[in-house]
Amino acid sequence: MDPISARLLARHPQKIDLSLDRIQRLLAAVGNPQDQLPPVVHVAGTNGKGSTVAFLRAMAEADGRVVSVYTSPHLVRFNERIRLAGRLIEDIEFERILDQLDVVDADVRATVFEMTTAAAFLAMAAVPADLAIVEVGLGGVLDATNVIDHPRLSVITPVDLDHAEFLGTDLTGIAREKAGILKPGRPAVIARQQALALEAIETRAGELGAPLSVLGRDFDAWAERGRLTWQGEDRLLDLPLPALVGPHQIDNAGLAVAAALQIGLSVEAIGEGLRTARWPARMQPLTAGPYADEARIAGAELWLDGGHNPHAARALADALTQLDLKAPRPLALIAGMLANKDARGFFEAFSLFGAPVFTVPFEGACRPPEDLAEAARQAGLRAQAMPDVTTALRAALSEGAGRVLICGSLYLAGEVLGASPDTWPT
Repeated sequence: MDPISARLLARHPQKIDLSLDRIQRLLAAVGNPQDQLPPVVHVAGTNGKGSTVAFLRAMAEADGRVVSVYTSPHLVRFNERIRLAGRLIEDIEFERILDQLDVVDADVRATVFEMTTAAAFLAMAAVPADLAIVEVGLGGVLDATNVIDHPRLSVITPVDLDHAEFLGTDLTGIAREKAGILKPGRPAVIARQQALALEAIETRAGELGAPLSVLGRDFDAWAERGRLTWQGEDRLLDLPLPALVGPHQIDNAGLAVAAALQIGLSVEAIGEGLRTARWPARMQPLTAGPYADEARIAGAELWLDGGHNPHAARALADALTQLDLKAPRPLALIAGMLANKDARGFFEAFSLFGAPVFTVPFEGACRPPEDLAEAARQAGLRAQAMPDVTTALRAALSEGAGRVLICGSLYLAGEVLGASPDTWPT
């Protein structure tokens, strides 16, 4: 465990307790740094938040903007959550800010995420930048990041079922939670949504007088002849295909293009950002580290993705289908998931592939591999529990897999990337 993670987990509650009271008290005690940030793009949603942030950051930097970013969770090191003017926060900076917050936290007793959010806002307020991109942690209405009263732009990515223990299983209710980041009179761009989710978002926007621009209605994006075509009400753009892999990234890229145009980025910078964006553990080809070495020796491709709900699994299945159409290879899945996720729903997305599944544990509240294997069997897949990723990979390769996907959890993805400094996110 990295030193920042160890400090935070030792000092602050790990529980999720959605509330704005503690974060507001904590921020007020240190001068309300959230009110001193550069123009903020606030991003909520169920899936695609990180990819959309990655596209938008790359576009803004290509336009010459200095960008700070707050995202979660991290994969290997806690520092990944806070990017200051293009670089990850240093340990010594993080420690100094946490020292400052600890002095005022005795009465607040903030959670880990609240403390991290306060630290991010303090750090981002102190380092000059042209733009701040802030990703919601969970939900929207009561998420700790939702203390930004005047965002330059709000963004809502696709809304679906996840975190049922906190947000419930009603799509309308979940969409209302995500729409909690909308602010009076402030513009927002919205991803393609299911009808009930869009209705809830539009209702909230109407109450606030927040103008919406919606993918599939006010603008659209699609792949055509090896390019990305983006069409708005007053323009048609011919752009490079996004660097991130998978058909779902077309919509994420289209959403980011709309956001970029809203904040005044040039078309040339938008194209360059699409071409250069990187976001680890989102259909990432693994080409370095010990697992990649084993796959390479066997002549196999190795991919990594941290998607962990049925919506993400369907996007993954579409991406794998596209890969198979271009270069058919026998597929195998190595999967680990948290105990509170819809494992059967996740695996059902892969039921037509007939691929073997090798289930593995990881540090934390993961589902036991045998239980996870049973969920895969219930979804119609052949599954076998394994003690670790190395054993699972060797089993997959021994069965002749030419394409192996490690999937099911960002925590598992973090352990895989953390196995070698060559694969640490930077």
